[in-house]
Amino acid sequence: MANNGPAGDLRLANVTKRFGIFTAVDDLSLTIPQGSFFALLGASGCGKTTTLRMVAGLEQPTSGQILLGGAEISRLRPYKRPVNTVFQSYALFPHLDIFENVAFGLRRRRVKEIAGQVERMLSLVQLEGYGKRRPNQLSGGQQQRVALARALINHPQVLLLDEPLGALDLKLRRQMQIELKRIQTEVGITFVHVTHDQEEAMTMADTVAVMNAGRIEQLGAPAEIYEFPATAFVANFLGQSNLLAGTVTGTSGADLLIEAYGSRFSVPVERARVRQGDVHLGVRPEKLFLAPAGDPLPAGHQGVNGVVTDSSYVGVSTQYLVRTAWGAELAVFAPNTGIGGQVPIGTPVTAHWHPAHAFVLPREAGAGDRTAPILPDAVAAAS
Repeated sequence: MANNGPAGDLRLANVTKRFGIFTAVDDLSLTIPQGSFFALLGASGCGKTTTLRMVAGLEQPTSGQILLGGAEISRLRPYKRPVNTVFQSYALFPHLDIFENVAFGLRRRRVKEIAGQVERMLSLVQLEGYGKRRPNQLSGGQQQRVALARALINHPQVLLLDEPLGALDLKLRRQMQIELKRIQTEVGITFVHVTHDQEEAMTMADTVAVMNAGRIEQLGAPAEIYEFPATAFVANFLGQSNLLAGTVTGTSGADLLIEAYGSRFSVPVERARVRQGDVHLGVRPEKLFLAPAGDPLPAGHQGVNGVVTDSSYVGVSTQYLVRTAWGAELAVFAPNTGIGGQVPIGTPVTAHWHPAHAFVLPREAGAGDRTAPILPDAVAAAS
């Protein structure tokens, strides 16, 4: 099969992987541009690790093709593919020092002039002077850097990262996110990163593919997916969303009109994935503001009345839950700017937002539908 993209692109063409009657990856097609940092994001069992293992050669596709730079690699043995993998477990050799761990691949290929290459790799991962130490003398973050150096020294066309930071504590994980992005930028190699951690994916990747049940639900830049999700699953997996079940009633100029729980809302048409029928009106918690119930809302804002039922101080913000009259709870993340105090539990409020910060999705059963009785007085319509 001919490659339609530049040489070096990684392409999966109609790749399916079945284990008996279970389909782990379902007719997956995507192109990962050469030199990009690409993240496969999804929950356990979504097919992301199986996809990675097929690229590595550790699993064979049931059908479809895997191409690298136009060359079919899906039938090549793992050691013949220009691909290396970094695992969560590091997989370092405990009996070898750091220098020899990094040099392992070169020695297997009987490469000469090893010392200079190893030292350059240790410098790249900021471990100069650590060559004589053993893995058990290093921290988890340092061991992960050694594993990265050992993979990169083989100059793969693609580096596969299988939950590489999962064993690290939060502070180390965030440090390594920055380091991995820096290293990828310096070496210019294609990184394909598998993770269930949305923060990891958004921090490091140029492009994120959100997987669900063996398929890609949405693919794009992190900001694009977060600000305008394509499905309710994406809206709630990449971050958190408030979803109001409503019905499209028409348009007014550049706005889509929606009725939900007895009141009318509007959303710019360009922010709507569908423009008719039953829909979800979505708003991210940080795009919501709280005002005392009955107070005028800012110009153009629309909102929902309710009562504060929970308050959690998490440093940069206070996270509130607001129970609506129809029984649903909306999440509101208020930044702790030092201006204004905390809103006490039990306070009647209006959670309000600007329509430009909302989005409209096709309504999916079980994805945030509100089944409690509709109570018209629960909603404050657009002001």
